[in-house]
Amino acid sequence: KRFRIFVMGRANAGKTTILQRVCNSMDKPEIFDRMGNKIDSDISAGNSDTCGHHDIQHELVFQSKPGFVFHDSCGFEAGSTQEFDQMKHFVTDHAVTTRVNECVHAIW
Repeated sequence: KRFRIFVMGRANAGKTTILQRVCNSMDKPEIFDRMGNKIDSDISAGNSDTCGHHDIQHELVFQSKPGFVFHDSCGFEAGSTQEFDQMKHFVTDHAVTTRVNECVHAIW
């Protein structure tokens, strides 16, 4: 079983850096889509034009803490409702599931 944590905050605020510290890792997390397929972290992170953009559905897993799955918000920018709506749907969908592995256990 895995403990699923949703991390949210401003774009480029250092959420992934904090997760690295919590997981005692300097490595980038492995990233998986909803189907469990590994995604190239360089493609997922994008280029300088999309820096800080993450797909909320992607699972971030650090090899040092494989029992924890993190989801990173895209960030909340003033006046934008799209990111808020995506977050709301993500939390709602993961709150009503009956599968423990898919539930959000904590929001940070």
